[in-house]
Amino acid sequence: MDPVNENLNTLFDKLERFFRTETIVGEPISIGDITLVPIIDISFGLGTGGGTGKDTKGGDGTGSGAGVGAKIVPNCVLIIKGGEVSVIPIKDKGSFEKVLEMVPDIISKINKKIKDKEKD
Repeated sequence: MDPVNENLNTLFDKLERFFRTETIVGEPISIGDITLVPIIDISFGLGTGGGTGKDTKGGDGTGSGAGVGAKIVPNCVLIIKGGEVSVIPIKDKGSFEKVLEMVPDIISKINKKIKDKEKD
């Protein structure tokens, strides 16, 4: 297999393992009767290339390379409370405040949950 195809196969293999449903739809967080489900935006770019040539002394040479970059950004939060489901976008500054208004004392409950896990 040529180096460029090998690089592409390696990149796509790694991306396939990374970009799964669990990457886009975050793990639900339950606090009392409220469940928060984060939804994530992912964008990525990749490139690969290769070539052959001769150096100044007439020696043969080959080279190849590959790279990938990704950006992961929270998009919104699904809030499930009782039988109601709300979607709150969190790209706007005021949207996170809406989440906090809908879920009273959520920060203290999350902090408590984190401290409880640290004790275990």
